[in-house]
Amino acid sequence: MNLLERLDKGPIICAEGYLFAMERRGYLSAGAFVPEVVIEHPEVVTQLHREFIRAGSDVVQAFTYYGHREKLRIIGKEHLLEELQKNALEIAKNAANEFKDLDLMVCGDVANTNIYDPNDPSTLKQCQKMYEEQVYWAKEAGVDFIVAETINWTGEMEIALEAIKKENMIAVTNFAIPRGGVTREGYTPAEACKMMEDNGADVVGLNCYRGPEMTMKYLDEIRKNVSCHVAALPVPYRTTEEEPGFLNISDHNCDCIPGNNAFPVALDNLYCNRFEMGEFAKDCFKKNINFIGICCGAEAHHVRQMSMAIGKKPISMKYIPNMDKHFHHGNDKSLKDVNKKITY
Repeated sequence: MNLLERLDKGPIICAEGYLFAMERRGYLSAGAFVPEVVIEHPEVVTQLHREFIRAGSDVVQAFTYYGHREKLRIIGKEHLLEELQKNALEIAKNAANEFKDLDLMVCGDVANTNIYDPNDPSTLKQCQKMYEEQVYWAKEAGVDFIVAETINWTGEMEIALEAIKKENMIAVTNFAIPRGGVTREGYTPAEACKMMEDNGADVVGLNCYRGPEMTMKYLDEIRKNVSCHVAALPVPYRTTEEEPGFLNISDHNCDCIPGNNAFPVALDNLYCNRFEMGEFAKDCFKKNINFIGICCGAEAHHVRQMSMAIGKKPISMKYIPNMDKHFHHGNDKSLKDVNKKITY
């Protein structure tokens, strides 16, 4: 079954967030955020794919996010572009093939170029070239579909979508909505998603920037406004009405963060726990939002809880918490009572 047939049958889980995961593990530099790790340490990327698969992700997303021409130009390594793209795609495919008994899908990924300027035609051509080359390599690798994500210009998303559909690939278009609640041109999330559906997108929705609560506030209107499937992949951070996105968010309990901006490496105290992400997944399921996932900050325990929340039984469910035999909190009769008398 292809992606759309799978979504017609019910929800799927898609784990993203490779950039943050690799930065936390010490394999990628925050700021530039270029995924050279797929060349330098492919085994680490493979292991993260395995963890997300075991936790219940139905999609293995090739780690090509920010692996585009512009990002590599900034660090003076544009010559690595094709190798980086093809390595990431091969790593994802090989990881998926390790789990023959699972009905996994592999997807390609294109992202915000950070150069799009509607008033500068030259940037439109640059974006087009960047998207077309990435989509071509993804199709060549045999991916099942392609996600265009973390884009906040409808014009830029249209360029990405056109590149995907030109290659006759299934397209998922996910907007990142900045402060103010509209795209950079001023369209509401529902309006922007409808525009993409009308332009041929197969799945439309939101990813990144906003946490579960600040993402959920737009999903009802999107669901009402489109007839295609809807995607929702928030970051696992507690963004608020005052600070709806995590790009400019403060940790008000810490005064030693440079610039007082917790993004991207001091977000720890703002983290959502697994149960919050599970509730988000459950709410999406109830709203007929079937492409459910998690973006920057994702870890396997979040993915597992989200998978279980929509009724799936991931491999790592074997290791879900069980406090029955814990020395202090457990009630199993095999435990001795001595620790129950101590207040910790």
